[in-house]
Amino acid sequence: MQRRTLIQHSLASALLLGTALTAMPAAAQGNWPTGKPITYLVPFPPGGNTDTLARVIAQPLSKALGTPVVIENKGGAGGSVGSAIAARAPADGYTILGGTISSHAINVSLYAKLDYDPVKSFTPVAMLGSGPLVLVVPASSPYKTLADVLAASKAKAAAGGLTSASPGSGTSNHMALELLGYQTGVKFTHVPYKGSGPAVQDVIGGQVDMMFDTALVVGPHVQAGKLRPIAVTSSRRLESLPDVPTIAEAGEKGFDMGSWQAVFAPAGTPKPIVDRLHAEIMKIVATPEVQARLKNFGMLPSQMTPAELGEYQKAEVVKWGKVIKAAGIKAE
Repeated sequence: MQRRTLIQHSLASALLLGTALTAMPAAAQGNWPTGKPITYLVPFPPGGNTDTLARVIAQPLSKALGTPVVIENKGGAGGSVGSAIAARAPADGYTILGGTISSHAINVSLYAKLDYDPVKSFTPVAMLGSGPLVLVVPASSPYKTLADVLAASKAKAAAGGLTSASPGSGTSNHMALELLGYQTGVKFTHVPYKGSGPAVQDVIGGQVDMMFDTALVVGPHVQAGKLRPIAVTSSRRLESLPDVPTIAEAGEKGFDMGSWQAVFAPAGTPKPIVDRLHAEIMKIVATPEVQARLKNFGMLPSQMTPAELGEYQKAEVVKWGKVIKAAGIKAE
């Protein structure tokens, strides 16, 4: 009887152990990656910053991991379509996503319904960098400082304040304007365009009073003497525009906004995978080639850990939720 009980216990233990091993992800058993391709989902069309950074990272990441890393573009709804696909993917280390301020902080408050939760549906992997925006006015504008801009917009409050162009409603450019209005209590009129190109041209021509955009977009026009930079949205000045103050330096303390790029994995992806991906991606970001690309985009590299990225993202969701609600913005 005692021998039978012992055998039964041994069989039960073996079955439990076998079940546990079967249920454990491959990485937890020490054999991830197995050579199976890793899909790097980009929730935007080819050619943009998110896509370009993904392609810069994919090749050396493939070499570091010893397995193919394949870019897959799934654009639509400000990054929401591709993000929803990534959220539904198995949490096995073979799907990663290029997430942005739009897809993982703004859209949840902008769209009436999303097919994913920007925080609960994902595991943070790595922050690639944050790109501040530059507030610019036409070179012929009478406004030379942020104080000038705010005073002029207050004076025109009855008519809606100064006009500000953007490449579209709900973009980070638009959100920078709304954050400035929210923090200062000054009214502005948003003028959305279909892309930065036509928006910049109308600001240069004086049809619109001002706009926020990246140093990559407005820099050449500043150098050509067609636009005047007023301030940058980050907490630090841009290397490419060292004489241009931050908005915080110009009087609006605590103002800090950047259009960030990060990497996420589906929620539940095992920690060993996340840690390995983070370590390899950070090594790649530290290389001179990627540093040069980030600088070219007007982005500041980041050293955030996955946990720090998670906390930062949560704070961003809350911040933009307040701004969007106060401004009454809805996706078009």
